[in-house]
Amino acid sequence: QVHLAESGGGSVQAGGSLRLSCTHSHISAPYWCMAWFRQAPGKQREGVAAIDTDGYISYLDSVKGRFTISKDNTKNTLYLQMNNLKPDDTAMYYCATEGFCAVSPTTPPTSLRYRGAWGQGTLVTVSS
Repeated sequence: QVHLAESGGGSVQAGGSLRLSCTHSHISAPYWCMAWFRQAPGKQREGVAAIDTDGYISYLDSVKGRFTISKDNTKNTLYLQMNNLKPDDTAMYYCATEGFCAVSPTTPPTSLRYRGAWGQGTLVTVSS
């Protein structure tokens, strides 16, 4: 079982930036996906960005051009750089992983596909 731990959340004003990190234990699957999801109070969880072993990336339309997902395999860490944050970005952010998976660049991640490990989340609050 892969263990995930998010960090980097906080409170910022609109237009500000945050970088989320997700450290993980060893992933044994030969190919995998890792993704960021978020859930705002009273709303369904939505996929924000995903990356796979081959470097294919997908984003939720509302974050394109503002958020960047990246992976440092030497540090076993997934990142989400979030720039020009908006109040609508306020949510609990989670990272997740799924083995034997590939990212479709035109489709944001869906939680139904991520049946493996999930982190506990890190809270992002953006004030206007």
